[in-house]
Amino acid sequence: MHSKAQTPGEDTLAPIDAPPEGRVAIVTGGAKRIGAAIVTALHGAGYRVLIHYNSAASTASALADTLNQQRADSVFVCSADLTETEAPARVVAAALDRFERIDLLVNNASVYEPTPLDLLHPDDFDRIIHTNLRAPLLAAAAAAPHLRTVAGSVVNITDIYAERPTEQHSVYIAAKAGLAAVTRSLALDLAPAVRVNAIAPGAMLWPAEGASDERRRRILERIPLRRAGCAEDIAGAVLFLTESPYITGHTLTVDGGRSLTI
Repeated sequence: MHSKAQTPGEDTLAPIDAPPEGRVAIVTGGAKRIGAAIVTALHGAGYRVLIHYNSAASTASALADTLNQQRADSVFVCSADLTETEAPARVVAAALDRFERIDLLVNNASVYEPTPLDLLHPDDFDRIIHTNLRAPLLAAAAAAPHLRTVAGSVVNITDIYAERPTEQHSVYIAAKAGLAAVTRSLALDLAPAVRVNAIAPGAMLWPAEGASDERRRRILERIPLRRAGCAEDIAGAVLFLTESPYITGHTLTVDGGRSLTI
C-alpha cells in the first residue's frame, strides 16, 4: 500500500497543541510604547513573553517585574543590538533557552528618523536598514524551525508610509516597504505550517521629537476618525492576527482611515 503523497512542509504542520498559557511570544522592541502594549496584551491573553530591548534596560525590567507579579516566571528580558548580524538569532536562542518553544514572533523594533538626502550618511542607511528590515528577516529565519513545530506565526510591524511615502524619510520608507514585501514572501516560504502577516500603523504615538503642534493638527485633520490611534490599537491587531488561522501574507492597516486621504 502506497502512503498518501505529502504536500511540501505538510509533515511539519502541527495543530496548536498548547493552551494560551503554554504559548511563547517574542516581541522585539518590547520595552516601551507600542512594543510594551503588545507585550502586555499577549501576556494578558496567557502568553509567556520574551521582551527584547536594546538600551531600555530599566524600562524592560520594570515591565517584566509588573507582569511577573501577575503570573510568576512568565516574562523574561533579553538585550541585543539588532544592527549586529548575530543578534536576531541570539534573541531567538534566549527564548528557547528560557521557555523551550516559540509560538509567535512579533518584529516590532524599529528606528524612525529623518534622512534628508543632503545629510545622508552610509552609517545612517545601515543602522535603519539593519534594524527595520534585516533583523526581522533574520529573526524569522532563526525562529522558523521552531514555529513550524507548533503551527506558529510571525507578525511584522510596518507603516502606512511604506506605500504612501512622507518627505525626508527615504531610508526608513525603503526599509518598511522591504519588510512588507518580506512579509508576503515569507508567507509563501513558510506555508502551510507558519503564517506571516504585518500591521501597518498610521498616526499612533507621536515621536519624542519633530512633531510640532501645527504638524499634529494637520495630520489629525486628514484622519477620517479625527484622532490619533493608541498603542493598544496595534496590540489588539496583533492578537487578532495570531488568532486568525486562515489569514497569511496580509498587511492589516490600522490608521483611522488616514490612508484614504493621503
